[in-house]
Amino acid sequence: MTPKPSQQTPHQPGQPGSEHVPGTDPIGGQAARMFDAGMGRRGRGGKKRRGDVNAVVPEAEFRSYYGRAVLKPPVWTHEIAYYLFAGGLAAGCSMLAAVADVRGDAGARRALRVTSLGAVGASAYFLIADLGRPERFYNMLRVAKVTSPMSVGTYILSVFGPLSGVAAVAELGALLPRRGVWGLVRRVARPAGSAAGVGAALTGPLLATYTAVLFADTAVPSWHEPYRELPFVFGGSALAAGSGAALLLAPTAQTGPASRLAAIGATVELAAAHRMETAHGLVSEPFHLGRPGTFLKAARALTAAGAVGAVLGRRSRVVSAVAGASLLAGSFLTRMAVFEAGVASTKDPKYVVVPQRERREARQRAS
Repeated sequence: MTPKPSQQTPHQPGQPGSEHVPGTDPIGGQAARMFDAGMGRRGRGGKKRRGDVNAVVPEAEFRSYYGRAVLKPPVWTHEIAYYLFAGGLAAGCSMLAAVADVRGDAGARRALRVTSLGAVGASAYFLIADLGRPERFYNMLRVAKVTSPMSVGTYILSVFGPLSGVAAVAELGALLPRRGVWGLVRRVARPAGSAAGVGAALTGPLLATYTAVLFADTAVPSWHEPYRELPFVFGGSALAAGSGAALLLAPTAQTGPASRLAAIGATVELAAAHRMETAHGLVSEPFHLGRPGTFLKAARALTAAGAVGAVLGRRSRVVSAVAGASLLAGSFLTRMAVFEAGVASTKDPKYVVVPQRERREARQRAS
């Protein structure tokens, strides 16, 4: 006689029909499977193994809802990377132009001041292009907020631009007549250009490094974690770019300071970039992968080659020009690598979740 459904007993393991069917799990079956999986057992020394018999789900992994990223990628486009390079080039050229002015190297001073003006103009163009509408830049000037790197940077750019412009326009004074009203303008142009050049040189380091603070002040993992190294990377890159412009454009006899400053800027950039790539664990990984890794490797090679060429070949016009072009290309690729690495670090949740767990576990161990 076939027993009624209420009187049937569960199938024993190994018997036909003992396969697990959702909704028909016998009493204690789930706990038995959890125990077989290692939950709730005790290992040597009486310590519990990983897991708990009362748990119903395994430990969560770093995943996001429906495959979405934990952080939204930056809304900035590649215009911001171009803006970083152009601003750094303008800052580096202004600093070297002040050195050339003190030394009396008129050819180098003229080339660097004109390059600085062109670069800061391009920098403003790329910034406004990323903002979308020119009036947004004007609206940023209506508010002064010391705690905002973007607000401070807007004022730095607004101060540096006119100073760089006055210094560059002053170079036209040598073309004016020596007598009459234009002669007076010619006599005033030289000291006015020197004063504006000094102001631009003093503002240049701020223009070159404030963007590093702007990047580090975000939640983007590969920008936020290396906040100590980014100012040195950007500052050294700006000095190397300015030196590269001098080696490429100035007369060979006037490139001595540029050769020495190229070596200093390249050393600072390479050392800070190496620490940025290696000192932050998982967050440094995007600097080695894909496009950022390719850009950074090429930037490292070009910057090192440009520095060596600047020091060893400064008496050769051809070698100096090639070294200058290498330094400029290396500076550009460095900015592109940093930008691309930050964007890549927002697309994989592990760069957000894993460091957070490591910090939490470190605090627990410390307490």
